[in-house]
Amino acid sequence: MAEGPGHPSGARFPSARGVMLRHPWAPTLLSSGPTTPTGLYAYYDAIVATLVDAGFSHRIAHRALHAFGSLALGFTQEVFRPGAADASADVAEAELAAMAQALPHLTAMMVAEAHDAADPTLGWCDSQVEFEFTLDPLLDGLERLRAVTGCAG
Repeated sequence: MAEGPGHPSGARFPSARGVMLRHPWAPTLLSSGPTTPTGLYAYYDAIVATLVDAGFSHRIAHRALHAFGSLALGFTQEVFRPGAADASADVAEAELAAMAQALPHLTAMMVAEAHDAADPTLGWCDSQVEFEFTLDPLLDGLERLRAVTGCAG
């Protein structure tokens, strides 16, 4: 992973992911509340401090927090959930065939990316691959911004 001492978040995000993997019910709990749990403010303050100490302005730190989304908490949050899994195999197959007809590219992507049941996940489409694929380019982009501007502001 591109993250490490040279990157703004250090090992904070992978550490948060480790906690979520040990407590797979936690992402649902965190994302189901109407407000941010009070205890998380200190965690986010430390993330902002790390970014500012790395040379980023508070404006860029704010934007980075939005871009990081739930990655800062150790999981990838999905806005949409798949349909109920209690449908019969015949019904599920008919629905998939209808979806493939109406939405061929989206269906092909979903079939290609169906996660192996052995893959530890935190939600229906959260895997270590998804987490790293999303986080690495964000951190690399922040690093490039800092290198180009000298002080990302």
